[in-house]
Amino acid sequence: MKALTLIQYNQFEYGNVEPPVAGENDVLIDVKACGICGSDVHGMDGSTGRRIPPVIMGHEAAGVIREVGSIARERGWKPGDRVTFDSTVYCGKCEACREGRINLCPDRRVLGVSCQDYRQHGAYADIVCVPQHVCYPLPDNLSFEHAAFAEPVSIALHAVSRVPAAAGKSAVVVGAGMIGLLVVQCLRLRGCNPIYVVDLDDRKIAKAKTMGAADGFSASDTDVLAKIRNATGGDGADIAMEVVGISPTLQLAVNCVRKGGAVGLVGNLAAEATLPLQAAVTRELTLFGSCSCAGEYPEALRCIADGSIQVEPLISAVVPLAEGAAWFDRLHKGEEELLKVILRPD
Repeated sequence: MKALTLIQYNQFEYGNVEPPVAGENDVLIDVKACGICGSDVHGMDGSTGRRIPPVIMGHEAAGVIREVGSIARERGWKPGDRVTFDSTVYCGKCEACREGRINLCPDRRVLGVSCQDYRQHGAYADIVCVPQHVCYPLPDNLSFEHAAFAEPVSIALHAVSRVPAAAGKSAVVVGAGMIGLLVVQCLRLRGCNPIYVVDLDDRKIAKAKTMGAADGFSASDTDVLAKIRNATGGDGADIAMEVVGISPTLQLAVNCVRKGGAVGLVGNLAAEATLPLQAAVTRELTLFGSCSCAGEYPEALRCIADGSIQVEPLISAVVPLAEGAAWFDRLHKGEEELLKVILRPD
């Protein structure tokens, strides 16, 4: 089969590789669409340490089952089924999994990730192998390109489920990239109003305003904190969602909520960030970490299919997998207004 393999940092090779072999609990899937995630772009250059070459990346995907193992067959899966699949490979047996917190499984692996502990090839390939228990059937009206958003939408839904999002709550989303724009939509679904965004890119702020944000502020504005507080009645927002993961954005998120407010920590671009400790303590803020997703795929697929979460406006390009290296380079340079690029193996 053909695959796009990261053979060393910043260098891909598109060509033949050995196809995966399904175990009894596995399914083989003909990949029809796989999105380029920001984590893959940062993994490509080695900055995260989570994509150690050689590795086939890719975890936002959908396709058609071509082969099933014996247990997968007993569970009702069959060739021809249209599916997407969780990016998290979890055991399903540990205490965390039994509690539904599959994202905290001690044996958790992530598709397309290669780190010191494991290498799990992903879906930038003609065929991917995954355990049957991470698969989800697609609604009939859902295209493969839209279904490839199930993973990032699930991440946004999970993040919003971690904070006390409710009707009438005001919210600020710090970072209007792909996940930030989906978080805006998920907050809107939960009834939050008004919702504000903060970003360095005016184009992303404008996009957020078409998806439910009441207004947006430039992160480069020296008065951005004062403007947020003024917009939220002077005391700050009820909720802030930090979707970047560096010290300046974390500090802004903490400082822009009211006393007793909540801060959702979604971004993790940097391994460490400086927390305004006294602000968090003296104003009795609650910080909610959010890791990946934990069972939100069915809701994500429903929301994408019925249009309550819009993904089509987020697609910048759908291109052949063979051209993936060039599109990774364009995304890495960050010079264009690109949100989601989807690769198609066929």
